[in-house]
Amino acid sequence: MSELEKIAAVIGQDRVLTGAAAAPYSTDWTGAYSCTPRAVLRPGTAQEVAEILKIANATGTAVVPVSGQTGLTGATLAEDALMLSVDRLNTISEINVAGRTATVGAGVILSNLHDAAEAHNLIFPLTLGARGSAMIGGLLSTNAGGSNVIRYGSTRGLCLGLEVVLADGQIMNLMSALHKDNSGLDLRNLMIGAEGTLGIITAAVLKLRPKPQAYATAMVAVPSLGDALDLLHRLQDETGGGVEAFEYMPRSYIDTHLRLFPDARPPFEEPHDVNILIEVAAVMNRDAVPNDSGKTPVVDHLEATLATYLEEGRLLDAVIAQNEAQRSAMWKRREDAGHVAFFGGTYVNTDVALPLDRIADFETMLTPRLKAIDPDATEVIVAHLGDGNIHHTSYVSRNDPAVMDAMVEAVEDVVQELGGSFSAEHGIGVSKLETMRRRKDPVALDAMRAIKAALDPKGILNPGKVIPAP
Repeated sequence: MSELEKIAAVIGQDRVLTGAAAAPYSTDWTGAYSCTPRAVLRPGTAQEVAEILKIANATGTAVVPVSGQTGLTGATLAEDALMLSVDRLNTISEINVAGRTATVGAGVILSNLHDAAEAHNLIFPLTLGARGSAMIGGLLSTNAGGSNVIRYGSTRGLCLGLEVVLADGQIMNLMSALHKDNSGLDLRNLMIGAEGTLGIITAAVLKLRPKPQAYATAMVAVPSLGDALDLLHRLQDETGGGVEAFEYMPRSYIDTHLRLFPDARPPFEEPHDVNILIEVAAVMNRDAVPNDSGKTPVVDHLEATLATYLEEGRLLDAVIAQNEAQRSAMWKRREDAGHVAFFGGTYVNTDVALPLDRIADFETMLTPRLKAIDPDATEVIVAHLGDGNIHHTSYVSRNDPAVMDAMVEAVEDVVQELGGSFSAEHGIGVSKLETMRRRKDPVALDAMRAIKAALDPKGILNPGKVIPAP
């Protein structure tokens, strides 16, 4: 029997896709990365995944796991490899209300988990623009961030347990719902963010949180990023860490968004350089139940804080959402960021993290360096300001690989000088391999290679991704 015949005997012939049937899996969301996999495999259980890996490991065949194809770094390129889709591992096994956990398969779509948790007045707090297609396996494999990291942390901080199939087909059961477990090395967190290079995640135990009873959402314009950070800290102090989102959209982002979405409305009557989307959530009744005047306390408090900043000359404009439709419109402006970044011509996209107090320095230092490389280039930034994550896109004037590489290195230089990281939430894939080689501590790279060799000695799991060759 051939390799694919053996796999078909395990999962069914109709779950082994080739040719035209495999084509929908061959291109990622951005359209920048395309491949022709040997076959797309759609197992329905962890045991079927294990049998596939036993067959692939015996023949040394590359296996590339794929979830919702919403990644941005080419991490699912699978040229002549077996592409293993987790889309059939889509069962929500349990919503444990008392334990506030969800036990889910890797193919569960994020928005479906949101709906399942909400039915019990709980939330899975990870949220991002691709929630309607992104799957739990991919979110864990990239340690996805999103808009609520400031309050709830990245995906790694929301995961208690994992089920992982190793390269040789062994199933590693780490499906614990424990909040504390000091029994040896932290293998769960080793797998999260590894992009399928160390094992294939098939299931997870995730943390749930109480659903906020009310939100205060606003667009504000301030004179500077320093004023924005001061406002963030004040709101955090006064709400006990109730700020769920603090998103920075400078004028360049707003202008580009309005150009790409002509039906959208500008956030204010007059344009401003520093625009911030703020969302504060209230969990307790005292902050969520309307008072005698009919005002919701959390909204009332945000209004009062903004009024104080206006009096001090540290606020230029503000619009507070008065209903869910207005709140949704504010969030749509931010969640259109993927289209703004990836559909505006020839671009160089980066995803960096910086100390909060150095974000303004990043912009000041970077722009002249980019202009020196390509005087006609333009820039767009959007940022999770609350956690220091900046998404920077340069639209270059010509499709010249040398120019584009030089611009990436300019971003790397500034990030390194400011004590930041060249990767915040999108992962490494193939697009950041050279950056890893240039910027990651060489001892750390050697440690990563040693771990990869120990867990996947034949190098079959998502080869050529995350860890650059020596």
